[in-house]
Amino acid sequence: MARLHTAVAKNAPRLVVEERLTAAVLALSRHASTRPAPLPDRQGRVDLEAMARARNLLRQRFVDNISADELARTAGCSRFTLYRGFRAAYGFAPSEYQRDLRLRRARALLAEGMAPSLAAAEAGFADQAHLTRWFTRTYGVTPAAYRTA
Repeated sequence: MARLHTAVAKNAPRLVVEERLTAAVLALSRHASTRPAPLPDRQGRVDLEAMARARNLLRQRFVDNISADELARTAGCSRFTLYRGFRAAYGFAPSEYQRDLRLRRARALLAEGMAPSLAAAEAGFADQAHLTRWFTRTYGVTPAAYRTA
């Protein structure tokens, strides 16, 4: 619940807020239930084709503010199944995958010599500070330092 509150309070991207809402609902339902939470399709299988459709949408539109509902419609499942299935198939949440795509794009633009502020906008980050925060956390250097290196 704290992670959800932080995402809402900081006006995080829709996908992040909706994933944290999904995680909170799943955690609350697991806590309230005497049975373990069901696996992605209740038999323990993940529909890899559905997860690939969601991943492809993220690849095509990674700069857009995509909602969990839109991803779920693309995959043909509920957003809860999407969240669990995507994590099971790829090892991280859809919002983390989207952020990774954005970081890779920004890194490529910086390597070409683009200014960090322009690379941030082109890669789908809210602003240069948002890019700098994630770039430094992920790569250990600031975007400007990466560009000059």
